[in-house]
Amino acid sequence: MEEIKVYIVVVLCQLIYGGNNILCKDALNGGMPTTIFAFYRLCFGTLALVPLALVFGRKNAPQLSWKITAKIFFLTLFGVTLILNIFAIGVKFTSSTVTSAISNAIPVVTFTLAVLLRLESVTLKKIRGIAKILGIVFCLAGVLILAFYEGPNLKFVSHHQPFLNGSKNKQGPHSKLEWIIGTFILIIFTIAWPSWVILQGPVLKEYPSKLLLSTLCTFFGAMQSFFVALIAERDFNKWKLHIDDSLLAVLYSGIIVSGLAFYLQLWCLEKKGPVFTAIWQPLSFLVTLACSSFFLGEMIKLGSVLGGLLMVGGLYSVLWGKQRDNLEKTPSTGEEINGQELPVSKNSTNQDHAI
Repeated sequence: MEEIKVYIVVVLCQLIYGGNNILCKDALNGGMPTTIFAFYRLCFGTLALVPLALVFGRKNAPQLSWKITAKIFFLTLFGVTLILNIFAIGVKFTSSTVTSAISNAIPVVTFTLAVLLRLESVTLKKIRGIAKILGIVFCLAGVLILAFYEGPNLKFVSHHQPFLNGSKNKQGPHSKLEWIIGTFILIIFTIAWPSWVILQGPVLKEYPSKLLLSTLCTFFGAMQSFFVALIAERDFNKWKLHIDDSLLAVLYSGIIVSGLAFYLQLWCLEKKGPVFTAIWQPLSFLVTLACSSFFLGEMIKLGSVLGGLLMVGGLYSVLWGKQRDNLEKTPSTGEEINGQELPVSKNSTNQDHAI
């Protein structure tokens, strides 16, 4: 029964993430400024995480000194405030399908950074080493296709807008330049996020509670994003939340994604490890691909599908190589033989959805 619960939960997480891609794009289509969206998302995320932190993290909470608080504040400035605002701009300039496809590259980028920092090794004399390199190449090829090749529309996909903002897109169709810029902004996001995960390492050693650290990062991120939004958007009419799709988007991103999905993902990581969690990540891409046309009226391009499939293939290639590495490890190395532990932080898997 426990095994079935894990599979149900990991699938539910990917469905939640797929819905988040759709709703985020919908809110930005409706005219909500990216900085204000990031601010409200973090506000509701804080409201969702604080009860979890009080219930599950308060008993074993480490002491929070001024020095640690300052480190978390500046870590948040780069890892939450800057990155989430960049992410929102990338989503606005591209599509929900591209956003979901590129998210599959985050574990691969994390692995690449670990190789560059000599936290990981690649042995080209063995098949698993070749698989890792091929995974990186596939992801790079997928990015280039997403950015520079649109291809024909897929005619078999129906295009409806039953209740979302797809039929009233205030920003209009994307230009080719906006599409390319947006794609590479999302690539900057996929590089910046794993970099932030690596930077968390020293802070986690001093303040080892992941739940409380995430709650503090979300809280500081909301504070910082308020001032960013205040500088970027002086028209306070655009700050107003109305009972519409935009309110649904920020509530969903903040409460369901940052609260519920965050907790469920931690539970899955504890039960099965990051490799198991990561192999299900492409499911959110399929959900987004299926729903973006129906709910947002997005025209699904052949290039988006091909690029996404290449990135999924790259993800699985790297994960397979890592799994083979771990199977050859012995317990004395500090890694589990079943392949559940990675030398890269557990936070590196799927954390683009955690906050």
